[in-house]
Amino acid sequence: MATESFIIKTPCSSANIGPGFDVIGLALSMYLELQVTIDRSKTSSSLPLNCRVTYEGQGEDSGDISLDPEVNLLTRVALYVLRCHGQRSFPVETHVHIKNPIPLGRGLGSSGAAVVAGVLLGKECGKLDHLTPERLFDFCLMIERHPDNVGAALFGGFVGTYLKPLTPEEVARKEIPLSEVLPAPAGGVDTGIRPPEPPHGIGHHIKFPWAPEIKAVAIIPEFEVPTAKAREVLPAVYPRNDVTFNLQRIALLPVALGQSPPDPELIYLAMQDKLHQPYRQTLIPGLTEIVESMTPASMPGLLGVCLSGAGPTILALATGNFEEIATKIIDHFKKNNIVCNWKVLEPAEGTTVIRK
Repeated sequence: MATESFIIKTPCSSANIGPGFDVIGLALSMYLELQVTIDRSKTSSSLPLNCRVTYEGQGEDSGDISLDPEVNLLTRVALYVLRCHGQRSFPVETHVHIKNPIPLGRGLGSSGAAVVAGVLLGKECGKLDHLTPERLFDFCLMIERHPDNVGAALFGGFVGTYLKPLTPEEVARKEIPLSEVLPAPAGGVDTGIRPPEPPHGIGHHIKFPWAPEIKAVAIIPEFEVPTAKAREVLPAVYPRNDVTFNLQRIALLPVALGQSPPDPELIYLAMQDKLHQPYRQTLIPGLTEIVESMTPASMPGLLGVCLSGAGPTILALATGNFEEIATKIIDHFKKNNIVCNWKVLEPAEGTTVIRK
């Protein structure tokens, strides 16, 4: 057929889940959706890179979402995948409509979802059927070096991830400008040279079991915490006791969350953290009070509370009383004049492509 259309659905994700800093991710049932139409009957296009981008959803009226395919993160990532395979632009004529309900800069993996969806967009537009999910993961990790969010968004479920150390030669590859690895916004020079493909096996993942009774209550404050800023407050060196504290709990966490019926006291213990949440309380008013005051003993149905990713979203794992739990956390934020909304989310499957 001359005209084809497909939909790419990528879940949001929550990283860390307490002690699992930069290791554990959870895909959740809020989806970035790309509605893509390609008219291959045409032989030329007046569109930049043969691609028209439209957008609806979070940040739509902020002025921060570019519709220029040379600037938009999704299309730039897709272009990187295409150029690694000898295709300099999108097929004539491509329309990408982005529907994004994932709040931006709130710790729910909005950029990770964009990277994963962009890599799938490149695969589908370029008809690169040989790219396996594991190879797509390599492409994702060339752009987004935090495997917890992109691993969850790509593969789905409750995942543990790790990166293989790159060789000095791999790290030092600079023969191609960075603008060719991920083409720079408007003005990046297209040298015509194929960008370097990712090394094989940059990252790996394993899926952990998840008890079906457990849901995730996401309390989403109406302000952003940029990931870069959230990382700036973390120390360069940690006390040994704090590292041991987290190692003990991360050894428990996957087992605790996979047991049915869930053990609230075990999960509450396993979700404690000393590596990132204590340092990020300066960016998120009320965080320490929320984490320390919300316990299974004081709130029936609650299993544990943690910061979602870099925040400011709070994730409460629970088996019931979702509204009461959300209201209690929102009340803490109200003391600091912070408005929130909340959603009950479930573990989600990974990124899917639906052909019409």
